[in-house]
Amino acid sequence: MTDTTTTSEPRDLGFDPDELRERYRRERDRRVRPDGAAQYRRAAGEFGYYAKDPYTERVEREPLTDRVEVLVVGGGFGGLLTGARLREAGVESLRMMDEAGDFGGTWYWNRYPGIHCDIESYVYMPLLEETGYLPRWRYAPGEEIRQHAVRIAEHYGLYRDAAFHTRVTELRWDEKAGEWVVRTDRSDVMRARYVVVSSGTLSQAKLPGIPGIEDFRGHTFHTSRWDYAYTGGTADGGLTGLADKRVAVIGTGATGLQVVPHLARDARHLYVMQRTPSTVDVRDNRPTDPEWAASLRPGWQRERMENFLATLAGEPVEEDLIGDGWTGTARLQRQMITGAVDTTLDPAERERLDELADFATMNRLRARVEELVEDPATAEALKPWYRYMCKRPGFSDQYLQSFNRPNVTLVDTADHGGVTRMTEDAVVVGTHGYEVDCVIFATGFEVGVSGVVSGTLPVHGRGGTQLLEAWARGPRTLHGFSAHGFPNLFHLGSVQNANSVNFVHILSEQAGHIAAVVARAAKDGARHVEPTVAAQDAWAATIAEEGAGRDNSAFLAECTPGYYNGEGSRRGGAPTSYAPGPVAFHRVLAQWREGDMSDVLVGAAEPADG
Repeated sequence: MTDTTTTSEPRDLGFDPDELRERYRRERDRRVRPDGAAQYRRAAGEFGYYAKDPYTERVEREPLTDRVEVLVVGGGFGGLLTGARLREAGVESLRMMDEAGDFGGTWYWNRYPGIHCDIESYVYMPLLEETGYLPRWRYAPGEEIRQHAVRIAEHYGLYRDAAFHTRVTELRWDEKAGEWVVRTDRSDVMRARYVVVSSGTLSQAKLPGIPGIEDFRGHTFHTSRWDYAYTGGTADGGLTGLADKRVAVIGTGATGLQVVPHLARDARHLYVMQRTPSTVDVRDNRPTDPEWAASLRPGWQRERMENFLATLAGEPVEEDLIGDGWTGTARLQRQMITGAVDTTLDPAERERLDELADFATMNRLRARVEELVEDPATAEALKPWYRYMCKRPGFSDQYLQSFNRPNVTLVDTADHGGVTRMTEDAVVVGTHGYEVDCVIFATGFEVGVSGVVSGTLPVHGRGGTQLLEAWARGPRTLHGFSAHGFPNLFHLGSVQNANSVNFVHILSEQAGHIAAVVARAAKDGARHVEPTVAAQDAWAATIAEEGAGRDNSAFLAECTPGYYNGEGSRRGGAPTSYAPGPVAFHRVLAQWREGDMSDVLVGAAEPADG
């Protein structure tokens, strides 16, 4: 699993780049739909039952009308890390709030069979040394991750004053009081000096807009609300309730790769409805080596996390400490993830070499399909024909082999734009109906759409101005965290900062930054935290300047439809995040924190030394 780099001419490559480009275009065109992202519908309204919490019973309580120093909206790792860093900074008056019934975020909701993280657990699961825990597996199962979220919350006292099964419905700045008025769907009207929004980017389930979905009389559910009462078993498998059931699973992304092996093993018959095959590289999961664990020294996790982040960001490292499918393809990820590039090469030549390396990697992955899938026609349908980062890369050591089972049928829906319709007892593709007892939607989430961005969480700043109105021409922030006109409001996410595949590491840096700003504001006696117009304009200019020459619209236009390119709507352009990447961005933040923060601290006392 090494990144293939070549300067060979096409005649020496063993493949024809022109032929591959043409094949990629044909396969893309088979899947493009005129409705783009509108082909999906939200799990709300008449379909709201798909989003109901099946894990924790809602407990009724009296409305909250109190005041806290900091309210953190979201109990996933972003919120947990923020709460932890605020506790370390001395903040005692702190409330965590989430729509779920407990901490965990996406790991609270997703408990489907086979669920694991595809990032190494030693770099993904945060605060391991702080909480004294070492994961049992290299790639941790979902329940271990969820329990670690609970461990963090208990370690830092975050259950104190937490409010679960509670959705914030409005944030409104009270200028006179200098605090936020927070309203919720439980009639709470509380106040907070600071609000941190970490409502997540993988929490709102989406459903395919299949005609007739409401007519189906069998059983249906979304993978993020797995119905074990129906299937039997646990996240480890043993789905005995499906032994006499014909099951259709719709979706073959990261979730599909994990659930299909269990469904294939336990269902009477499984139909896998595939529009676009994922890349499926080697996972090679294994238990944590006791000897390796015993060799670890204080600071090991920070070192490993930084090494992984730097490797993926294209920064120079002496050694790749992880050595997996992510670090082996770091160069190929640059089309979608910000980071350092080889500036000694002409951009056109760099793109040519990157494309050749991409072709070689994808050829290897297609060859793996042929090696593992016995039926030639099925193997051909499972081959991914697109550039490596057109879809989130996938990893599995069981998925492809599942199609060798006699009770598993792959249904290629590409020529029909996906599933055509559903009837009372069948899923229809084209003119062919597949009678099933159960349909499972492995169709993912609304990626990158927090309540603030979608408008489901209205935010009214100074003078009643709505945040989405202020951002009508695009986000205006300082470093992605805060915006002028919206004092004491912080955002966690991927807006105007820098991202990575290990998003938890990104959230950890963001949480530490926010805690540092809050602590400095308290130390300097600032009335509130709010960037100046000049500061956020300068940051927008920096984003634009650093992103010049990194337009990825051509790349996305050639991609197979998926959430990276708006289901083929050709969106893209220069990066809206910090193009040099997360390592460089974190250096920018560290340097900024060493200053006086005068561009965000309003009403701070003058330093004693003048």
